Amino acid sequence: MGSLGEEDLSQMVRDYIELEPPVSISLASSVPSLNHQHQYLSLQDILGKYTDWDAEIHEKVLMYVEELGTSMDQEKNLKKLMVMKLRADGYEASLCKTSWISNSNHSKVFQFTGVYEYVDVMMVEKDGRAKRVIVDLDFRSQFELPRPTAAYNEIINCLPLIFVGSEEKLGKIIPLLCSAAKESLKAKGLHIPPWRKAAYMQSKWLSKNFKKVNVSPELEEDSKREEKSGTASTCFPSIFSRGQLQFCLKP
Repeated sequence: MGSLGEEDLSQMVRDYIELEPPVSISLASSVPSLNHQHQYLSLQDILGKYTDWDAEIHEKVLMYVEELGTSMDQEKNLKKLMVMKLRADGYEASLCKTSWISNSNHSKVFQFTGVYEYVDVMMVEKDGRAKRVIVDLDFRSQFELPRPTAAYNEIINCLPLIFVGSEEKLGKIIPLLCSAAKESLKAKGLHIPPWRKAAYMQSKWLSKNFKKVNVSPELEEDSKREEKSGTASTCFPSIFSRGQLQFCLKP
């Protein structure tokens, strides 16, 4: 048996803590939070606002996903392939990798390292200002919880599978979702781990400590060969497991 990597071990610890038996189940687990309706409506309002750039890039991303198929190699390199497709169509796209360290509130001895990748596209507004559009191909899963309340499930189901939008939009969505997650975990008698808090989640997309990852053009050649061989199909099951390709961005 191979040795566990640092990221695998971290994930095991997270799963253990989040799935441990509840220490004291609150009555709130069976009663919707008074704040739930406000959170739900606020999220709907935020998601319902998008720019022409957001809609344009989103349309391109969906087209690329359908073109790329379901090869395991392509799924592994999906973000890189997406960057190359965007660049081929004239967009200034990059693969960004963030990294950060988060300490537990109870002790600085326990540190949780985070690494995340997403795609960004630099656009230019009519007034000449640069606008950064973030593309996350597996957005909803980042906020899923073990044993969620019905209220939290309702909120999560509002999220698009693929996120396309600005840093400002993410800055509004993340605190709202983390607040709802906190209520859900408390209602189930579960601890609120550091990686479920807003500061940690914001670091995935909004951390200043990020770098541009090199994208190899060889991947595109592999993709084209697989398309010609007929081994590709029409969507990525790990991302669109609910058969909701059209739901990737709610208008």
